Amino acid sequence: MNPEDFMKIALEEAKIGDAPYGAVIVKDNQIVIQAHNTVKTDSDPTAHAEVNAIRGLTTKIKNPSLEGYTLYTTCEPCPMCTATCIWAGISEIVIGASIQDLIDAGVSQINLSSEEIIAKGFKKIKVTKGLLKDESLQLFKS
Repeated sequence: MNPEDFMKIALEEAKIGDAPYGAVIVKDNQIVIQAHNTVKTDSDPTAHAEVNAIRGLTTKIKNPSLEGYTLYTTCEPCPMCTATCIWAGISEIVIGASIQDLIDAGVSQINLSSEEIIAKGFKKIKVTKGLLKDESLQLFKS
């Protein structure tokens, strides 16, 4: 599988959540978990796709460290989700639509990029933006 394939699975995951956000975590070119937003279902404002994926995987592997894992997410992680990536030790984040893309599309966001948060943290995470951006933004028009 390639990065576009991983993002396509995240896009499909986003379609089944409470809000159109999806995430997959990959290691050694294999998806190890996929998740979607369950804020309304769980009555939990922290149940974003990225946090759900990280919680699910760390519980599954019984280890809070996700060093060497890559998170693919349809939209740039919010500040809470980016901080969770730092605490978990995620090595790379691949993003569909950026926070600015979402704001420009009229989607409410906290206007603080992942790069800004990572720069203030203790863990350097590689960030790649724009993979299947148009498809990610289309989720909000459906």
